[in-house]
This record gives sequence, C-alpha cells and structure tokens, in this order.
Amino acid sequence: MRLPIASSFLSLVIATSAVGQNQAPDGFTALFNGKDLTGWFGHGTKDPRTLWAMSPDQLKAHQQSTLGDITAHWRVEDGELVNDGEGLYLTTLKDYGDFELHLEYKTVAGADSGVYLRGVPQVQIWDTTKAGGKWKIGADKGSGGLWNNSDGAPGKDPSKLMDKPFGEWNSMKITMIGERVSVVMNGEKVVDHVVMENYFDRKIPIFAKGPIQLQTHGGEIRWRNVFVREIGAEEANQALAAQDSEGYEQLFNGKDLTGWQGAVENYEVKDGTLMCKPGKGGTLYAMDEYSDFSFRMEFKVPPGGNNGVAVRAPLQGDPAWVAFEIQTLDNTAEKYKNLKPYQFHGSVYGLVPAKRGFLRPVGEWNFQDITFKGQHVTVTLNGTTIVDQDLSQIDLSKVEKVPGGMERSSGLIGFAGHSDPVQMRNVSIKKL
Repeated sequence: MRLPIASSFLSLVIATSAVGQNQAPDGFTALFNGKDLTGWFGHGTKDPRTLWAMSPDQLKAHQQSTLGDITAHWRVEDGELVNDGEGLYLTTLKDYGDFELHLEYKTVAGADSGVYLRGVPQVQIWDTTKAGGKWKIGADKGSGGLWNNSDGAPGKDPSKLMDKPFGEWNSMKITMIGERVSVVMNGEKVVDHVVMENYFDRKIPIFAKGPIQLQTHGGEIRWRNVFVREIGAEEANQALAAQDSEGYEQLFNGKDLTGWQGAVENYEVKDGTLMCKPGKGGTLYAMDEYSDFSFRMEFKVPPGGNNGVAVRAPLQGDPAWVAFEIQTLDNTAEKYKNLKPYQFHGSVYGLVPAKRGFLRPVGEWNFQDITFKGQHVTVTLNGTTIVDQDLSQIDLSKVEKVPGGMERSSGLIGFAGHSDPVQMRNVSIKKL
C-alpha cells in the first residue's frame, strides 16, 4: 500500500509546484492560472472588429459557444497549458491597450505558432530547423519577429536567432505601446520599438485595444507563466519620450513664459503646465523659426477642449489659414460630432484628416510628435501614427480652402488657443 501513497504524494507535490510557478510577479496578472481555462475563449485568425460589433449578450453567447472547441484541443497538465496543434486559439476575454506580456513556451518539430496582439497576428514562433521546411519564409531567422509585417518592413524578422532546442522552455517578453512593439527572446531584444502593421487592414493602424491570443497549429505547444501588466499613460509617455530623444531642446521651462511671444497675456503657467486662459485665445509662439523639425509635447484636454499647434507660421494671422494648424481636440465631445474629417484631433486643419480612436480618455496626458520634412508631415499620437502625408501629392483643386502653409517652407511654431484650458508640458523640438 505504500507505493500508491507515495506516488499520490509525489503527484500532489508536482501539481502544487506547477501551479505555484504560474503565480504572477508584483504588478502583473496571470492570464493562465495554472489550473483551468478561466478567462479565455476561442477565436481564430479573424478580424476582432467582428467581436466588437456584437452586443454584450451576443458576445457572451458567442464566447460560450467556442468553449467546446477549446476543451477539445486545449488541456491543463501539471500546471502547463497544452494545445494539440489544432482548433481555435486561446483568446483573452479582456481587451488590452498598452501592456507588457511575459510568457514561456515549449514546442515540437513541425509546429507553427505565435502570439496575437490586440487580436492581430503576430509575434512568430517557429520550428527553426531546416527539417521544419519553412526556411524559405523566414523560419531560419528565429522566433520573435512580427512575421505578418510587409516584406522588408522593420521587425518582420528578429535581429538574432535565439530559439532554444526542442524540449527546452523559451521565454518571451513583449511590450506594446501604441502601434510599437518590442520583443525580448530568451534575454535578447530581437525587435526594438517597431510598428506592428494591421494584418486585417494595412491602410489603418493596429487597433488601440484588443485581445491577446495564443495561436497554435501543426504540432503540440505548451505554455506557462503567462503574465500581463497594463501600462498606464504616464509610463507610456515616458517610454515614448525616451525613444530617439537626443537633440531635442526644451521650449517650455515649466515655470513661466520666458522664450515665448505673441498672445502671452492670454496664456498662463499653472502647476508646471502651459495653458490657454479660459475664455482667452490667440497664438503663443516660440521665438525661433523652424523649417524641418520634430516637435514633441504632452497635452491634456478638458471636456470639449480645443487648441492647436501652429506650424511654419508668420507672427500675424490665423495660423490655420496663413500657415498650418495641427488640431488639438476632444474628439468625444458631443458638440464636435458633426465636424468635417479634417477638423478632428491631429488633422492638418483644412487639408489632411487624421486617423481617429487613439486619444486617451479626457483628463489623461497624451504624448504627440509632429514631424515636418519638406512637404512630408507625420503626426504620431501615443505611439500610433495618425497622419502620414506628403502634402505635395494632394490635389489642391479638390480642397475647399488651401492653407497658406502650402506656400511656406519655414516659420514659427506654437499653440493656437481657442478659449479652452488645454494643458501642455514637456514641450521640445529638434531641428532636422
């Protein structure tokens, strides 16, 4: 009788230890609890907008309907999440915006897998051997790349092959802020702050939020220690500001309006932020003129807030029409619901509409980069490019009113106030 007792005790110790290894570190949440499939449903390589189009009741019913397929192909074994290489992919019930994801996986010969971010494929997991038969499509480069990016695009292939031999556990750390993804594979950064393309519609950025999916096909794969940490606005802004930060000069000292001209009397400094006085307007300009530049700032809009960034402007006149104005706006305000597309946040006013859906909620700080190189303008909001336009390619005969900036190659930069206390801080610029 002793042998079965000892065997049962050993099994209990192994199971307890296995579950323990799935305990999330401080600040993280365990997506896999080590015991069952709580928190997951099934979804394939399918546009997540099909899920978001459902009513709450429809979505819940759909998620429930996928569990039969999931339980047929996924199981928990000794604290490991195991898939047989078939069926739907495990998909989080929750959608995530900016996050840091840690996981470990172990796979077999012939298997092909990956991690979908915000419902979009994928951070690739390969059988990297020649016998696996996929060297022609990049398996020889190693796992960790954004394989569904366009051919030749940064990050499609990892910078280094870091996969471990079959039978050993691989670790992966994925950080996503805006549309930018970094991947650390077994301790080596193999993708560094690279744009992840939207596989389902390459004309638009990847979605602002979406589920995390564990994709599998072709062979068994095991997962463990799957942890996620959501990244808040402050941390995300700091990370974005740290990218390519050399060469920027501060335009706002955080204390007063030294170094500014124009409507100085209509602006104030409060709690380290620059803001237009309520009920006041006019344009506040930095002293120097700029031609090609990268202009960075953090901003926070109140409900219904409206401001703008004046670009290549003269000292006098409405910058929206005598130069360019990059709109700063609370897109969610009811009073703005019927605006023209080129009037929403980030747009080159009157000329180029920005992609929408990437502003943080009213009251949170946003990070924005506006870059002009000749006639090419890009606007990146919270890590996602919302304008990318060569202005010289626009058919101006179809534009209602052409901004004067089309005739200017340099000028002043500043803030075009529209009577709302929009706040700005960490304002800097780099000449290009």
